[in-house]
Amino acid sequence: METLKSYGRALLRWQRFLWAIEHPWERASRTEVRDFVLWLQQARKPARRRRPGAPRPGSVNTVTGKRYTGTGYAPRTINHNLTVVKEFYDFQSDAGHGPIVNPVPRPREADAAGRLHAHHNPMELYQRHRRAPYRQKEPKRIPRSIPDRLFDELFAKMPSDRDRAILAFYVSTGARASELLGVTGQFVDIGQQLIGVHRKGTRELQWLPASADAFVWLRLYQQAARKNGVRFSSGKPLWVTRRSPFRPLNYAAFRAVLQRANKALGTNWTLHDLRHTAAHRMIDDPELSLADVQWVLGHAHITSTQIYLEPRQEDVVAKVLAHHAAARSPERPAPQLAAGYRPEVFDALFGGMPA
Repeated sequence: METLKSYGRALLRWQRFLWAIEHPWERASRTEVRDFVLWLQQARKPARRRRPGAPRPGSVNTVTGKRYTGTGYAPRTINHNLTVVKEFYDFQSDAGHGPIVNPVPRPREADAAGRLHAHHNPMELYQRHRRAPYRQKEPKRIPRSIPDRLFDELFAKMPSDRDRAILAFYVSTGARASELLGVTGQFVDIGQQLIGVHRKGTRELQWLPASADAFVWLRLYQQAARKNGVRFSSGKPLWVTRRSPFRPLNYAAFRAVLQRANKALGTNWTLHDLRHTAAHRMIDDPELSLADVQWVLGHAHITSTQIYLEPRQEDVVAKVLAHHAAARSPERPAPQLAAGYRPEVFDALFGGMPA
């Protein structure tokens, strides 16, 4: 549903731009696409109401190191808009409407159908290619996971057993937010320690292993909910609201739970950060291969999973600080001269300075 909303807003943004310049969409050309991109680069997003004392847009959270959403359109958003507009005109062309040539230019390395890397060998690395005209250069993004200490603080801020159970399932299964919230009672196998989710896009059922703690919190949540009159069955949603009338828990509702915890902790974690946290925890386990993690995360290509091999900032900082501490330690053994070198030669070369 969130993906559909994103595509709908992008297409509406393009249509409103055409309405503003009084140009029909059926006669759009590369010139209108160029002007649309130039407008997105300097335009400001519609302002929304912000609570008093809210962080400044575009600033960096000092606890998480993550940047808050800015007031302008990010390069990633501009590229997403171009993709939506391109697909819209491809669809209209197949139906016999719109311009003959798609106004959104395609990469020069694309084939006749406009596909990039259409016949790529999965055993070989992707070759670098030039961006299509008007496409923006996106900054390299390293998935931001939640360190264990900060995750414990976030877990402690959860107001109910239901929310603790959901968090435990997120960080142990690596499921997407919508996939886990859409689980029904028939797809919970406590005996095998599995939970079944329908994958985003394909809607295929996949059973994911979860931690024992997650099922313990699940049982505590169900016991408390039954006392309040909730009846769980195989075909009903697993996650419901805490107050009557009981309704299925959706993405917006649980996102509000996370936002309240963020406000108390002074952080800006998102639901997708929990998926990144699960992926990094599995990558750090030497018993799990990259292909295993790819299967659990549901990635179509292993190159999508390889981004979790990038070193995390907090890990690098900790290792470098440990390196500096070891260099200052008085217990560090003095370096020995390599075989074949005489001490008097070093004394003459360095003026009797310690090795």
